[in-house]
Parts: sequence; C-alpha cells; structure tokens
Amino acid sequence: MAKGEGAEGGSAAGLLPTSILQTGERPAHVKGMKEPKKKQQLSICNKLCYAVGGAPYQTGCALGFFLQIYLLMWLSKVDPFSASIILFVGRAWDAITDPLVGFCISKSSWTRLGRLMPWIIFSTPPAIIAYFLIWFVPDFPQGQALWYLLFYCLFETLVTCFHVPYSALTMFISTEQSERDSATAYRMTVEVLGTVLGTAIQGQIVGQVDTPCLQDPNDFAMASEGVNRTHSTTSLKETQNAYLLAAGVISSLYVICAVILTLGVREQREPYKTQQTEHTSFFRGLRLVMSHGPYVRLIAGFLFTSLAFMLVEGNFALFCTYTLGFRNEFQNLLLAVMLSATFTIPVWQWFLTRFGKKTAVYIGISSAVPFLILVALMDSNLIVTYVVAVAAGISVAAAFLLPWSMLPDVIDDFHLKQPHSHGTEPIFFSFYVFFTKFASGVSLGISTLSLDFAGYQTRGCSQPARVKFTLKMLVTMAPIVLILLGLLLFKLYPIDEEKRRQNKKALQALRDEAGSSGCSDTDSTELASIL
Repeated sequence: MAKGEGAEGGSAAGLLPTSILQTGERPAHVKGMKEPKKKQQLSICNKLCYAVGGAPYQTGCALGFFLQIYLLMWLSKVDPFSASIILFVGRAWDAITDPLVGFCISKSSWTRLGRLMPWIIFSTPPAIIAYFLIWFVPDFPQGQALWYLLFYCLFETLVTCFHVPYSALTMFISTEQSERDSATAYRMTVEVLGTVLGTAIQGQIVGQVDTPCLQDPNDFAMASEGVNRTHSTTSLKETQNAYLLAAGVISSLYVICAVILTLGVREQREPYKTQQTEHTSFFRGLRLVMSHGPYVRLIAGFLFTSLAFMLVEGNFALFCTYTLGFRNEFQNLLLAVMLSATFTIPVWQWFLTRFGKKTAVYIGISSAVPFLILVALMDSNLIVTYVVAVAAGISVAAAFLLPWSMLPDVIDDFHLKQPHSHGTEPIFFSFYVFFTKFASGVSLGISTLSLDFAGYQTRGCSQPARVKFTLKMLVTMAPIVLILLGLLLFKLYPIDEEKRRQNKKALQALRDEAGSSGCSDTDSTELASIL
C-alpha cells in the first residue's frame, strides 16, 4: 500500500476481529450456524438488460456534441451570448437537480416496483417530449432563448430523475463486487454504444443536409432581415427538419431502452440492511458521505478529468469545422472516436481486473495527452486526424468506465466504516453526477463565452484567426492541463487493490453471518456492534 493510504482509515482487519477475516476460526456462537448460501451470479441476460438502461442517458452526449453548434447557427435565432447563457444555466440547473433528486429518492419508500424503478418509469414519457422540443424552432418574433432554456432545463431534470436512480441501482442488483464490476463493464459498453448511436444518428442525419453559410459575415444582418432568402430559407428548413427527425429517432430508442430495463432487471432489497438499523436521514447521510475521504478524493480527481473531456466534447464539432477545415467530416470523426471507445471498453475491463483500477486510471486517462499534443501541433491532415480520433477513443473508453467502476468500492468502504448508515447510495451517485454536470456547465459556458469574445461569426463559412486559435486551446492545451491535475489528485485516492480485497472479504463475512438462518437476534446485534 502506498504511503499515506493507510491514514484514511484502517484496513478491514482493523475494523473486524481476526476471527471474521480468517476462515479457520470463528466465534463459538457462529460455529453452529448453517453454511452460507452460494452466491447467486447475475445472468448475461440480467447484465445486458441492466446495461441497456444506461443508453438513454447518452442522449446528453448528443446534446453535448451538437447543441452548442445548433444554438450558434442562425437556425436557432439566438445570438452567441444568449447561447452561452442557455448552455451554462441549463447545465447548472441540471447539476442542482442531482442532489435534489437524491434527497427525494432517499425519502421514498419501497413499492411493488422497488424504490428506484418508479423514478425511471415515470420520468421517461415527459423526458422524450422535452427532448424533442429542444430541437424545435419556435416561430416567435422574440423569446426563442427562453424556449430553449425552458425545455433544456426540463429535459435535464427529467433525465436526472432517470439517471440518479439508475446509477444507484448498481448497488441493488448484486452484493458481489465482481458481479457489480462485470455489470458495470456491460453498462459502460452499452453506454458508449448508445453514444455512438446518438452521435451517429444526429450527425449522419444532420450531416446529409447542406446547411448554408455566409461568405461575408456582414451579410448576417441582411440574412436576418430576410434579404436574398430563396436558397437559404429552403436549406435552413431542411436542416430544421433533419434535427427534428434525429430527435424523433433518439426519443424512440430512449423509450425502448427504458422498457427493456424495467422488464429485465429486478431491484433487490438493500444489501447491508440488518435487523437493528434504520435509514439515515438525508442531511446526516450527506454529512457522512462528504466527509468520507476516499469519496472526496475520487470525485475531485474525476472532476478535473471530466472537465477536460467535456471541453473536447463541447468544442469538437466547431474545431473540426473551422480550425481543421473539415466541415463535412466532423460527424464521421466523432463516429470514429466513439466506435474506438466501444471496442476498447472490454479491454479496459480486463486491464483493471488484471492490474488494478488505479493503474488503469493513470494509463487510460493519460493516454489522451500525446494525441491532444499531436492535434495541437499538426496541420489539417484528414488521415492523421482519423488516426488521432481512433486513438483518442481508447482514452475516452477509460474515462467512461473507471468512475462508475470505482464508486461501488468507495461505497463498500463507507459501509464498513459506517455500518449503521443505510440508504446513502443515491447520495453517493447523485453528488458524483452533480460534480460532473457542474464541470459540463462550466466547460460549455466558458467555451461559448470565449468564442464570443474572440469574435465568433454566426453562420460564417470561416472564422477569424482568433476564433481558430481559441478553439485549438479549448480542445488541446486546456484539457491537457486539467488531465494532469486530475491525475495528481488520484495519487491521494486510498483504495488500492489490497484494500479492496480486504473490504470484500470483510463484507462477505458479515453478509454470510448476518444472513444465516442460524443467526439469532442476539447474534445479529453482536455482529452490528463488532462493526
């Protein structure tokens, strides 16, 4: 164990007596218990149904890649400053809703459908309506910015009501670390595949339409007043219809995935519940969660790395269009990135199983740095750009998989240190999502404002040199600095493979003893007191 890692808290051996950690010796009252039941493994069908439920959240990736460029087009009828306000306020509101939803879930009780499933089921229909209306251009003389802001915030709220309980569901599909890690790998593969589908559908449908641009930026005022509209108006109408068609297809996939998740996954009772414990209140649980060192260090590290990848995501289309000059290729480059990520997630799952999760973080996320440097230094070469896109997808896969694979380990560690605190899983997941969405809002706001200050020309066929330079900095140098900061913070993360194995052994011993039919009420109370 690295120096300083043991300071965060003792190992599992310090929390439990040796008799529980060793299989050879057991207390006298435990010897008479029945042998624990064999662990029930999740079937491949269960894992796939659970994994498919992650795809709807990736509609946010389509928004992340395309909403900025959509709002900066004359099609949306909003100016760059208003677009930056929409993006920042929308993501900030989205971040705020995560802890609010986590609070509501912590107060919800068990139903026939479970405690988490009702949130997923009832948030789906209004979410797809709101998503469709984001891409609808209202025929108002003014106030379009309020339209986009309203439905953007509404959609993000509803998708949060889907995603927070879905993320917390990881802890309620199995009590086995290996099964949860395997299900998480399935989930991340499907989520990246969902991102591929979302970006491919949006990019390929919209990319087939020739969106007109203005050779002279001064023509924008005339175009806005309706002068010389014949070709422009027709093309803009076709572009609008293309966005609506893509939104309709993505909304349909959202519904299909939600139905598969609902029918194919059975939510289990809380795995750490014992006879003498009660649910922890939200605010006490929040205080305990935010004072848990491994969790704070994990989210701090991923906050910076998430911000890095979101800067790339939010500015990728504009960077390809104006800095590299590949106006008609950005959707294909994006597809290359996401396909590469899809095929390499199983490789990263094998890697983290073989070499450990912290090692996977260092190698996986840092692998993006050389390719970002190459993009910053190279000229506009399409073949080299495709090679870089495929290589970058390898790092994107690690960024998708590792946070969700490491969070359950943090929760296990928390339950060993706080054995009487239950119902805190939604808090862990909702605040992690809160910080990542906060990073997304900051990245979108900073990006759009930076482009506005640099002199971005709406619907311009080309951009000033300052805009091209700003895009290059936003896609290359800024993410590199953020990745390096994030990796430095990961050095402080205390749960390595040895600590994780100790936690797993301790938790399994407790489940076996507390769940044995031969365990009396007195035994259960004593086991809880031992923790």
